[in-house]
Order: sequence, then structure tokens, then C-alpha cells
Amino acid sequence: MEILQSYSLREHNTFGVDAQADWFIPFASIEDLQLLSRDEYFQECRCITIGEGSNLLFLTNFHGIVLHSVIQSIKRCAETADTVDLLVGSGVKWDDFVAQMAEAELYGVENLSLIPGEVGAAAVQNIGAYGAEICEVIREVHTVHRRTGEVRHFAVEECNYSYRHSFFKEPEAADYIVTHVLLRLSKHPHLKLDYADLRQRVEARTATPTARDVRDEVIRIRQEKLPDPKVLGNAGSFFMNPIISAEAFERLREVYPEAPHYDLPDGRVKVPAGWLIDRCGLKGYRLGHAAVYERQALVLVNADGEATGQDIARLAEYVQEQVAERFGLQITPEVRYIS
Repeated sequence: MEILQSYSLREHNTFGVDAQADWFIPFASIEDLQLLSRDEYFQECRCITIGEGSNLLFLTNFHGIVLHSVIQSIKRCAETADTVDLLVGSGVKWDDFVAQMAEAELYGVENLSLIPGEVGAAAVQNIGAYGAEICEVIREVHTVHRRTGEVRHFAVEECNYSYRHSFFKEPEAADYIVTHVLLRLSKHPHLKLDYADLRQRVEARTATPTARDVRDEVIRIRQEKLPDPKVLGNAGSFFMNPIISAEAFERLREVYPEAPHYDLPDGRVKVPAGWLIDRCGLKGYRLGHAAVYERQALVLVNADGEATGQDIARLAEYVQEQVAERFGLQITPEVRYIS
């Protein structure tokens, strides 16, 4: 197990922010984490676990230990006539996994194509897109406790999943390090085509779509809307879509009858944060080295590669203020701030 000191995190966050970690430790097994748990210095240090850093914003250098999974295994654990259970290492790149599943004609994750990051972080964040969330296919999340070395498997019911949230984002879960995720995929097409744009594209492509067809169209849509973080530093969608009461949405629609929305099963309404930001005239707005992406207002970018985490956070705060002033709605960052 390699332990790296004064390690640059520029390649481990998709904003391309040049922050440093006092220590950076890639772990390749449960045994690596159990070995670290017996180290007194490791116990005393501040510690976080990251994937590809596609949902993080480093505000400063990180004084402590950054752990990064390089567990790359994909193991078929159980199978029925209808489903396959796969135990996937937390260090597997998420989109590589989705591509493999589409090729194998296994269904359930195709809507989540081209989302950056790794499998462990995807389970923590409860990633979602085009009407699907990863929690819908998760059966268990496997962890090691960083202080005791204890292995614990969390059933999906224990993970407290909700919109872009899980138990693992709560303070009491800080010591649980994800090593594997158990996913159950279907052998039969159960396609989610609730989003009109996606449905129209898929139906124009074929009358009998496969997971690969859906994946291809999702990739096209995302590439049209979102910048490649290798070219322009970003974390994808920066803000969560606000969820408001039906009454609050009716008041909004009285002023903005064209307001897009998604009705939720509990009677509340989800309003696209990107539309709110765009209506504030902020698409393309630049503040120092950070900017609102000119083609998708939900995305904040490192405009010239020189932005600090503080630059991006200041822009985010300004965007929040403008949306609150115009619409009376609060938008919350989906991106996790690390200081």
C-alpha cells in the first residue's frame, strides 16, 4: 500500500482545482483498510474518502489523509431467470461499468450513462439522471469502519436514500468507508423513458430499444449540454433541483406559466434549478476565474483553469442570491465543499 505525502489533488477533482493533501493513500482491499485502522497516527488524523472528485469542491488544501479506492473487481454473485446480482468494487469507474452492462444487455443503469465518478461515490451520492437513481438497483453497500476495521454490509433499506442523499453523507457515517456495492440488474428491458426528450430520441432510433440504445441517446444529450471536465473543469450539475409544495408551484406558475416542472408521487413539485438560473440571466456569467456555463446554467466551470475553490464557491453564492431574490426559492449545492 502506497502512502504519498504533500500530494496534489488537481487530477482527483473534476474542477481541476490545485489543492494539496497532506497524505494520499490508495487502498486496494478490505485488508488495507483494516491495516490502517490499527495505525495510531491514522486514527488521530482528519480523513476523507474520495472517488474521482466529480462531486467535490476543495476550498483549501486538505490537512489530513485522503483515501482513494482502487478496488476494481466486478463479481457475479447470484442469478435468477430475471436478474443478476453483481458485487462491484468501489474504485470501478461508473461509466465503464454502465458500458459493460449495456453490452451485456443487463438493464437498470443505462439512464445513468456518462456520469463521472466511481461506483463507491455513486452509491454515497445516490446519483440520478433521466428519471433513474442508483438506489433503485442497489441491494447492499459494503463498508469498513476506519476506526475499528469492522466490516459492515448496509442493506439498501438502511442507507436512507432520497434525492441526492444517503446515510453515508450524514455526520454519523463519516467513519464508514465504502469498499463494494451490490447491485441487482434485470435481464429484461424495463426502460425508463419518462423524460420526453430522451423518449423521442430513443423512439426515433428504434421500435424495440435496448439498454445500449438508451445509453447512446443519454450520452448524446449529455454531451450536447455538459462540458467535458477534461477540457473545461466542472462537476456537472452544481445545484440540486428545488422541491416545493404544489401550492408554492402554483404561485410560481401565476407569474411564469411556462415554468417546467416534474410532479412527484408525494404531491410536491420539482423545479429545474437550471431554468431558474437561466431566467436570472446568468448563463455565461463570469466572476473572476469561475463562470456559469454558457450552454447549461446548472453547471459552474473553471473558466480558464486558474479558479480556486473559493472562486467557484463565491460564484455559487452569487447565483443562489440571485435565484432567491427573483423567485423566493433556495437552491442548494449538490457539490460537496471540502475545507
